[in-house]
Amino acid sequence: MSYVEVPGAKVPIRMWADPSTVEGGAMQQLQNVATLPWIKGLAVMPDVHYGKGATVGSVIAMHGAVCPAAVGVDIGCGMSAVRTSLTANDLPGDLSRLRSKIEQAIPVGRGMHRDEVDPKRLFQFPTAGWDDFWSRFDGIAESVKFRHERAQKQMGTLGSGNHFIEFCLDESGAVWLMLHSGSRNIGKELAEYHIGEAQKLPHNQGLVDRDLAVFVADTPQMQAYRNDLFWAQEYAKYNRAIMMALFQEVVRREFRKAKVTFDPVISCHHNYVAEERYEGMDLLVTRKGAIRAGSGDFGIIPGSMGTGSYIVKGLGNEASFNSASHGAGRKMSRSAAKRRFSTRDLEEQTRGVECRKDSGVVDEIPGAYKPIEKVIDQQRDLVEVVAKLKQVICVKG
Repeated sequence: MSYVEVPGAKVPIRMWADPSTVEGGAMQQLQNVATLPWIKGLAVMPDVHYGKGATVGSVIAMHGAVCPAAVGVDIGCGMSAVRTSLTANDLPGDLSRLRSKIEQAIPVGRGMHRDEVDPKRLFQFPTAGWDDFWSRFDGIAESVKFRHERAQKQMGTLGSGNHFIEFCLDESGAVWLMLHSGSRNIGKELAEYHIGEAQKLPHNQGLVDRDLAVFVADTPQMQAYRNDLFWAQEYAKYNRAIMMALFQEVVRREFRKAKVTFDPVISCHHNYVAEERYEGMDLLVTRKGAIRAGSGDFGIIPGSMGTGSYIVKGLGNEASFNSASHGAGRKMSRSAAKRRFSTRDLEEQTRGVECRKDSGVVDEIPGAYKPIEKVIDQQRDLVEVVAKLKQVICVKG
């Protein structure tokens, strides 16, 4: 489908979703964003749903300003995926051992590594810039400085919620490794700190929603936020890269005889800020629950823990600010999912997938998410499908 345009106060709201199916709270948030004085464009992805201040699944382009809540609290959250030389025929009948080995190598939930992971020991890990990255920690907000050791030990860990590590098969039977995570607790603390700082600024008083507070260009507050934001985005990218390297180590050990090789890793943020130029204007584009889909850009659009995921290539649609959805998107809250579904429902909906099937992950049940096939169909003018994946192992915190 092409987009539907809904009138907004300052800019039209371009929607790659059926407006009649978008929850009232989310529509109100979109209307609120469209009132911001600095806004130059607003694109809405088919996985749109209610968030903090700004919806998840929105792309907001502003001139000379950026809204921390329009980035999201998990700064730099995103996806990585890689095709391997393994095929379905190489897999054992019982996948529980492989799942266990992944969980032993990569801490999940609130877990962290006992010692900081040394990337120099990881196979073919690009270490250029690693020391400089950590030296810049001294320049981030004072409120999180005491988290240095924790941030180091959480580097290369999964977290919980909708984060996951998966072993997948594409339609040709090739094995893919895929994972979803972000900047862990350090990114969350930086995001919450800067949202609070923005809310104190005079120009943000009287906004329709205080969570839409912005930093404006050429101010110390904007400079401080940009410094911490870009550091956290880099942390998230390193976090996924280290997890993927640890994941690959597990696969090489478990399939030693197969001498596994790996294609180049596909990686994309979906909670981040980018400096981009549209119609002759330099803009700050925030993607919250959206990926960049410029012409030829590879991206990853996952479903839920029991459905398929898609590897896609961007078509460069500037109406969406070269963006696409980041996943299926929730159709009900976590609390609603826990009320609606049982562990028996979870077992049924994840049949054939080696994964947790206990009450701790019922809120992540496939039934709590929109159908991924419909989400993909709604953005055929934003991306083309390269591969469809189906998980056989799903690790969650």
